[in-house]
Amino acid sequence: MDQSETLQLSSYSPAIQTKGGPQMLSTIVERVGTPRRVDVDIVVPVYNEQEQLSASVITLTNYLSRTRHEEFPYTWNIVVADNASTDATWPIAAQLASQYPDLVRAVKIAAKGRGRALKLAWGESEAKVVAYMDADLSTDIRSTNALIWALLRGGADVATGCRLCDESEVTRSLKREVISQTYNALLRSLLGAAFRDAQCGFKAMTASAARHLLPYIQDDEWFFDTEMLLLAQATNMRIYEFPVHWVEDAGTTVNIPDTIAKDLAGMWRMSRTLKLMRRRQTNRMESLRGAYSQHGISGGAANSDDAGKPENSQGHPASASSPTKPSAL
Repeated sequence: MDQSETLQLSSYSPAIQTKGGPQMLSTIVERVGTPRRVDVDIVVPVYNEQEQLSASVITLTNYLSRTRHEEFPYTWNIVVADNASTDATWPIAAQLASQYPDLVRAVKIAAKGRGRALKLAWGESEAKVVAYMDADLSTDIRSTNALIWALLRGGADVATGCRLCDESEVTRSLKREVISQTYNALLRSLLGAAFRDAQCGFKAMTASAARHLLPYIQDDEWFFDTEMLLLAQATNMRIYEFPVHWVEDAGTTVNIPDTIAKDLAGMWRMSRTLKLMRRRQTNRMESLRGAYSQHGISGGAANSDDAGKPENSQGHPASASSPTKPSAL
């Protein structure tokens, strides 16, 4: 995709509830704790994670509490988002939220799906930044500060860990490595993705970026991450991608054949969506030029770099370039 173009998200209908907007596909049916005004909400989406949830949340809590008083002094809340677990995950999540009321809250969602869980948990957040990481903590949590700090300092709109950077240290099976490399190569060649790793479970957005993107992300499952990044790139948001240390969870329950099939279907849908966005943007620019020419204006605002462009997440016209890393953090 031509990186000089900035596309409009109004090309297709929102997929989740906004104030006065379409009906949400699912809802939060139970909660322990309420959203708080902190610097960052770190969501841990979970489905049948009774074996490792408590240890993971306590590990993350201890790490964040320690670093908060060191070189990265931001306030935070951990949000356990249980999406329709059938084991003891929810009682454990509720107990953690009750045990650490100032640090942890929990929400129970009626339907399964990581994307759905993130839409709902991020959608009600009152934090400046919304983030998520997988419950198995496959990505080294020592990268959390890099994930959050780039956004809090205004250096990016979206941040994501990358397992395919040269500096990354990754431990996983050859099968998973080949699948990941192939999938991301397809995204780059077919959809013009400028990012290298779409599905690392370690991402964050500013609150303003989330308000802009979430209503338009249609996928509720694993393709959510890819769709989020493609839309962020298409609307010229600044994406910060950084290397991570990542170790595969040997006990993962991800259905690889099913996920591959859904990812391919998602790619096909997004190829049409991006083409539609580009076509409508072109038509809009042609209409603007026609309106200006009728008034005897040549060039000027109709050909301005900012004409027809949406505002970026900082409230200013989006720039013409779309770097995968901010120039300065």
